[in-house]
Amino acid sequence: MSSETAPANMTEYIKHHLHHLQVQVPGTEGQFWLLNIDSIIFKLLACVLFVWVFLRVSRRATAGVPGKLQCAIEMVVGFVDGMVRETFHGRSKLIAPLSLTIFGLVFLMNFMDMLPVDWLPAAGAAAGVHYLRVVPTADINTTFGMSIAVFLLIQYVGIKHKGVGGFFKEWFTAPFGPVFAPFNLLLRIIEEAVRPLSLSLRLFGNMYAGELIFILIAVLTLGASLEHFSTYLLGVGQFIAGFVWTAFHILIIVLQAFIFMTLTIVYLSMAAEHH
Repeated sequence: MSSETAPANMTEYIKHHLHHLQVQVPGTEGQFWLLNIDSIIFKLLACVLFVWVFLRVSRRATAGVPGKLQCAIEMVVGFVDGMVRETFHGRSKLIAPLSLTIFGLVFLMNFMDMLPVDWLPAAGAAAGVHYLRVVPTADINTTFGMSIAVFLLIQYVGIKHKGVGGFFKEWFTAPFGPVFAPFNLLLRIIEEAVRPLSLSLRLFGNMYAGELIFILIAVLTLGASLEHFSTYLLGVGQFIAGFVWTAFHILIIVLQAFIFMTLTIVYLSMAAEHH
C-alpha cells in the first residue's frame, strides 16, 4: 500500500479494508444506487474460473486412472448428485447442475478470504485503486442477489410442477385447509419472505465476521517498531492466531457453501411437492 493511501492508525486501517470500491449509477443519487465494483469483478472472476476448470476437466476426462483434478471434480459431482437424489423428490434436469454451480461458486467466492488481507488492496493501491475488498460473499448485496435468484427459482419450480392454479391454491389451503385461508396466506407470506433472508444473512454474516477477524489479526503489528521487544511477541501471537483462524475458517468456507446449496435443494424440493 502506498504511503499516500496507507491508513494512519488501526481505526482507519479497519475502515479502509471494509470499504468497497464503489461507483454511482449515472443519473442517480443516494446509497441505494452505489455499485460495489470490487464485489462484481471478483464474482465474475469466480464464475470464469468455475466454468474454465469444469470445461477443462470435462474435455480432458479419461476413462482410465484420473488425474488429481479430475478425481477431485468427480468426487464433488458425485457428492452433489447424491445430495440431490436424496433431497429432491421431483423430476428436474435443472436441480443437480444448479446445485453444483451454487456450491462451486459460493466456495470460490468464500475462498478469496484465504488471501492475506493486504495483498490485493496493496496491489490495487499501487495501481491507483484506493479501496478494494476481495470477498464477494462478505458483501450483503452479493448474498441477497443469490438468495433472490433462488427465491424466483422456487416460484418457478412450484408453478412448473403444480400448475398456476395448484400453486396459488396452496397459498390459501395449506396447512390448515380452506376454512383458515387468511391464516394460511399469512404463514405462506412469512415463509416465503424468510427464505431469502435466511439464505443471504447467514452467508453474509459468517463471511463478514471471518474477514473482520483476519483484519483484526493483521492490526496486531500495525505501525509496530522493530526496536521494541513487544513487537516480536505480538508477531508470534499474530502468526499463531492467523494460523488457527485460517484452519478454522477453511471449515466455515466449505460449510457455508454446503449449507447454501443444501437449503436451496430443500426449498426447491418443498416447492415441487404437493401438500
